[in-house]
Order: sequence, then structure tokens, then C-alpha cells
Amino acid sequence: MANFKGDTQAIKMVEGHALSEKIMRFEPERRVNTRAAAAHGIFQLYESQCEYTKAVFLQDPATVTPVFVRFSTLASVRGSGDCTRTPRGFAVRFFTGEGNFDLVGSNLPVMYSQYGATFADLIHAAKPEADNPAPHVSSAHNRFWDVISLNPESMHKVMWTMSDRALPRSFAMMEGFGVHTFRFVNARGKSYWVKFHWKPVLGVHSLVWDEAVKLAAKDADFHLRHLWELIDQRHFPEWELGLQIVLEEDRYKFDFDLQDATKLIPESLVPVRIVGKLTLNQNPENYFDEIEQVAFHSENLVPGIEFNNEHSAKVFTDSDIQMSRLCSANFTELPLNRSRTMIDKLKRDIQLRAFRNTDNASCELYSVENSLQKYWVAGDPVSFPETLSSEKRLATIQLFSDHFTQAALFWRSQSAWEQNHVVAAFCFELAKVSVAEIRERMVANLMQIDNTLAARVAEGLGITLPVSASSPVANIEFIEPSLSMAHTRKNVIVGRCVAVLVGNGFEGARLMALQEELVACGASVKMIGSRLGEVKCSQGRALQIDKSLATVGSVMFDAVYIPGGHRSVEALCKDANAVLFVKEAYKHGKAVAASNEGGMLITRAARSSVMSDVFKGPGVITAGPNTPTEDFVRSFIDAVAAHRFSERPDMGAIVA
Repeated sequence: MANFKGDTQAIKMVEGHALSEKIMRFEPERRVNTRAAAAHGIFQLYESQCEYTKAVFLQDPATVTPVFVRFSTLASVRGSGDCTRTPRGFAVRFFTGEGNFDLVGSNLPVMYSQYGATFADLIHAAKPEADNPAPHVSSAHNRFWDVISLNPESMHKVMWTMSDRALPRSFAMMEGFGVHTFRFVNARGKSYWVKFHWKPVLGVHSLVWDEAVKLAAKDADFHLRHLWELIDQRHFPEWELGLQIVLEEDRYKFDFDLQDATKLIPESLVPVRIVGKLTLNQNPENYFDEIEQVAFHSENLVPGIEFNNEHSAKVFTDSDIQMSRLCSANFTELPLNRSRTMIDKLKRDIQLRAFRNTDNASCELYSVENSLQKYWVAGDPVSFPETLSSEKRLATIQLFSDHFTQAALFWRSQSAWEQNHVVAAFCFELAKVSVAEIRERMVANLMQIDNTLAARVAEGLGITLPVSASSPVANIEFIEPSLSMAHTRKNVIVGRCVAVLVGNGFEGARLMALQEELVACGASVKMIGSRLGEVKCSQGRALQIDKSLATVGSVMFDAVYIPGGHRSVEALCKDANAVLFVKEAYKHGKAVAASNEGGMLITRAARSSVMSDVFKGPGVITAGPNTPTEDFVRSFIDAVAAHRFSERPDMGAIVA
């Protein structure tokens, strides 16, 4: 075993009574990740990865590997809302021919801490104060920021958490990461370092904070519902598997250590190779059996894939976590946890065992009926033999000490609107902290990342920066486009939901044409009215209202369309909920469209705000009587696909 930070930590956890007790008693599955959604699916390669790994499921593109995927919110409890600001778990179980491989990851690519011993403290710090259960499912309190301010290694993860990446629009529009660096070993014994990525086919899109806050009241099950509906409507969510592969001999060519979980590998340095696709195509039949009782375990590996030394600390906790949560050491015998290979037949006479053995094989060294050849398929269990010199250990320790460079890279790589949201998030969270010293320590940490960032947050908190503020520790001269959602895919509307505001007398022809095209492109359309029941268009055709304005809000939809028709639009203009609906959609940068008299509602919404002008800017589409329907429909669909228009004028001045 290599002898440096990671291994020293692992040894201490085994030999040191205090640390082993701490790890054993830490049960994060009881305290975090309890709010979850999941689905069954398949994974299939585009091309063989035999050059890099001997893992069987990564050899043949014709192999279809069953998977089970669980999404969860980190700082949550069962019954909490979906849209809190928190990292999301992204755990994938591959049921391979060599046993289960669990890729237990997140939608954020880095960890809060470098060492497993401090992970429990950081998770506990995010919980409510001991003497006060508020705030609930929130990090905006003294204890969390006190711990963060004293642990600068967490600053990179905090930057991601304060960004809109911590507020995904949907699980299907959320990127996934294996977080830790793994090791691939091929059949010849050659080793490679690898990072796992899940790239959503629908692109990476988020909510904004004001949306998330309002969704907590309007639809607390927003993410769970959307995933279920996508699969139910057969718009199966898809992610492409990407790999960043580094040669063993190139491990020390970076200015960070590959085993440091608080760091990522910039894609401009090591491009992501897309090698396969994950498709979720079946909803669970029973929430408790399949989502509550599934036990992902970092030690579930297959030959050809290994975890690194720093990752070992987390592995020590997983068995204790699952044994405590599921009340048995045999949690692997539950149907969704059991391997689907013949290896399981060797287990006998144990609690929870439901698999029926029909032969006498009960151990590997058993000659009757060729038991060894028949059942042992796991391959060579020997891990890759790694040795490190003292010089490499010293270099590794020094690299682990840089806590600000990648945090600065993330900040510089964000678009202007993303940076604005990061600043606003810091100001909101830290303004909830009642201890001035903690706020000042956090601003001091931000000064090590970027002076502009620190100055903007300090201004929002009423803190005066030192006149002779030192230059940031981080000296970043480049940006990483992959870190910004401004560069994501924006040409599909699958999974989007469009609200249509209608009343009696609405214009039907253009609405029907738009609805037909939206549905054909994979979006859903909901008719919203002042009350439930039927409404009739100007030609007398009846239409059923899906939701009443009193029960929904624009935050539950991706865009809004107001058809023409004098009677319909005049009624909507007198409904405060309809006016608010349009104002909020515009404020949140969503596509807003109207045809003919429908523009009256947009004007009414603009005049009811602090603005004296009509709503204008990108993503506002209007059509008159002479506008070709085909052109209008195409413009609106393009606007919906763009997701959000953050450059609209005076968005922050709108009261909604």
C-alpha cells in the first residue's frame, strides 16, 4: 500500500479507535440523500474500451447492461422539497456480468473535503442548529458557514454550490460526475487514471433562485414528478458517458493531484471522450422497495476498475451506513442490491436470503459439479500494485495545499449572469449568518479567489474591504468553457412544459397549430384558465382547462403563450393571477409569446410593474394577423429551446 496522505488516513481509520468510532457512527444515509427519485434503464457502449480497462461491460458495444439510477438531494429529509440549493446525488448501479458496479457520484464534480475524516463534520454542519430546528434543509446559518470559513479546501465546492448548478431545472437536464478519480486497468496490466462524466442529452439547464423559492410552495415534488412524467410519456431521459483518461506516467504533469477530490481536471487539458449512452426507460413500481432500500456502495467494483487511495476513506463508511440503515449486514440480499451473476449462488443460509440454491456448491474450493468453474466469474481480484517514492509524496502534499486556484477558474469561467447569481447567493446565505466574524472570514476567503467577487459580496453584506487588499492567491489566466451553462445545448425542447393562458373566446387556429408542433417536438402543453372546466374558442370549439391560475405559477413552466381573442384576453387582464404569471415568466427570462390581442396581457403585465415601457428584449415573441403561423411557431420553439434570456433589460426591477 502506498504511503502518503490518503493511505496514512486509511490506516489511521482502521487502527485509531477514535477515528474508526467516528466513521462507524456516522450514518449519512439516515441524515442526507433521503429525498430521492429513481428509475431503471440500460447502458450501451458506442465503442470498446478494451484498450483502457478489462471490465467486461466496457468491452463490446453490442452488450446491453441493465442499470438502476438514483437521484437525491444532499441536505434533505424525506418530505422536504425538491428545489433547495444543495448538491444532488447521481448514483448509477450497473448490473454487469462480473457483479454490481456502483458509480456513486454527484451533479457537482468536487467534494467539500479532501479527507474522509472531516466529511462527517461538514455534513453535520449543514444540519440545523442543535438547540433550534430552523433553518430546515438550508445551509444559511451560523454553523455551516463557520465550518466552511475555517476549511478553505471547501471553497471550490462552495463556488459550485452557490451557482445555479445547485438548482437544476430537472434531473434529466443535470450533469453527473463520478467526482473521485478512478483507476482503469486493462488486460495487460497497464493502468490509467479516469474521471467519469454524465452529459445530459437535453443539455445542462437550471432554475434561478427566485423560481426555486416559489416552487417550494407551488410544487414541492417538481423534480420527482418531471422524471416520472418523462418516462411515462416515453421521452426517456438520456445521458452520454464521458471519460477523461490520463496515462499513469502523466499523473504528476498537473498543478493538482489527481486523487484530490476537491479538484477537477479541466476539459481543455484532458478532453472528455464520449463512449456510451445511459437511458432511463422504466419507472419504479414501489417507492420503498426500490428507492428506499437500494444500497449503493462505493466498494462495488468490477475487475478493471479500482478506486484511488484517497477514495478509500469513503469506502470504509459505506458498509456501516448501509448496515445501520437497512438493519442487517446482509443488505446485499435485497432484490435491487443483489448481483445478477452466479456469484450470489455461493451464499447460503443467511438472513434476507431469498434466492433459492438448487445445488451443493457453497464455497469456491469445491470440486463437485465443477463448482469453481461454474460459479466463480469475478476474475482476478488483485488490485494494481502502486509504489510511490518520497519525492512524489512531498509533491503530492504540496499540491493538496492549493485551495483557491480551481475556485478562481470556476468563477472566471462563468458568464456575466452566472456570476451575478453566484454573488447574490453568497449575499443571501451570509446575510443569514448572525456572527460578524464568520462573515468577515468568508469574505477574506473570497479575496483569495478574486477581488471583484469579494468586493461585490462585501458590498452586499456591508463589509468594508481593507484599502491595501492583497492580490488573490489564485492567478488564473484562462477560462474553461465547459464550466459555464452558457455553452450548453440549446436546440431541443423535449421535456419542456408550455403554459397557454386562455379564456372563453380565445383564438383557436394558431393555438392548435402551435400545440401540434410543440407536442411533436417532445414538449407538453397545459391549458391554464381562471377556473377549471371548459372554455370555447371564438369558433365555438370547446377546450378543457388543465389547471386553474389559482393553483399554478409560471415557475412550474418553461414558457407561456397567450392566444388572441378580445373576450379571452380582456378577462385575463382582469385576473391578477394571469398578470402575475406573465410578469414572473418575463422576470425569470422565459419565452413569452402572444398573438393578436394576446399582446394586451403582456402590456398589462408591464404597466403593472415598476417599468413604464412594454416588456421587450429577446425571447418575447408577438404575432399580428398577417404574421405567418409557421414563422411564429418556429420563433417560439427556438425561444423555448434557449431556456432562458438573462440579458433582458430591467429584469431585476420587476416586482413579481
